[in-house]
Amino acid sequence: MTRIAIDGGQSALRLRALPSRRTGRGPGYTHGPDAPRRMLAAISDAAAEAGVSGPVEVVALGLTGYPPAPGAAQAFAAEVGALFDADEVRLAQDMVTAHAGALPDGYGVVVAAGTGLVCLAVDRDGTWRKLDGHGYLFGDAGSAFAIGRAGLVAVQRARDGRGPVTKLAETALDPVTLYRSSTLVDDVARFAPEVLRCAAEGDPVAHDLVVRAAGDIAETVSAAVAQLAGEGPVPVACVGGLFDGAGEQLLTPVRTALSPRAQLTPAVGNSLDGAERLATGPVGTYADLIVTHRR
Repeated sequence: MTRIAIDGGQSALRLRALPSRRTGRGPGYTHGPDAPRRMLAAISDAAAEAGVSGPVEVVALGLTGYPPAPGAAQAFAAEVGALFDADEVRLAQDMVTAHAGALPDGYGVVVAAGTGLVCLAVDRDGTWRKLDGHGYLFGDAGSAFAIGRAGLVAVQRARDGRGPVTKLAETALDPVTLYRSSTLVDDVARFAPEVLRCAAEGDPVAHDLVVRAAGDIAETVSAAVAQLAGEGPVPVACVGGLFDGAGEQLLTPVRTALSPRAQLTPAVGNSLDGAERLATGPVGTYADLIVTHRR
């Protein structure tokens, strides 16, 4: 019988049907009171694109927009179960699927950076600690949103004459117009590649913003590593669209700023691979991080 893996980020939602491996996509998470309804619609769109319908055996989801209110996650899992006529739904935050995909052994630290940023540390005994993932207003330090916002601030400062001249200000974008956007967070994050491009071309303002972001990421990772028992090296995987796009331009200053125990390790897989792992095998280490609904 079919199993389904879902990775729901802020920029897009991805679905993989198993064992066929057919895939589908839907819109990413957007904030608001009707966010759960929109997420369910995005899942439905992705399933239709993949040609998947119920009944299915297991659906495993890792979501940026994990329902935070008491009982809301269980209710959402039940809705997903009804959508697919599923025997079982396993619902987790996207940090869990990112960790499961990147470090299959279950030990170590994974920092997932895309539009937002979250870090998960899992010890050998299964204890875990989440760091950041506090959203664009109060956290997500070093994320694409944070870089994009800092870049757009630099644009406005340069145009006003309040800050240094920068190539960033050559953009045709008027940052103020973004206030009216219903996808403000994603729109701001999409300026991060422009910051990275200008930094690579030698713009000192953009370069400073990238180094600052790397410092913020390293600070979060180092704090996560410090939560794990012992004094030996800890594998650290950096995953997500921001690292995919920036590569060593971001990883090199991150590596330089890390604490000695932190050992950057290539990720084995991505968040969708992690969701597949949770859909097809025992949840193991992540049992306390998953809400399960059974019919």
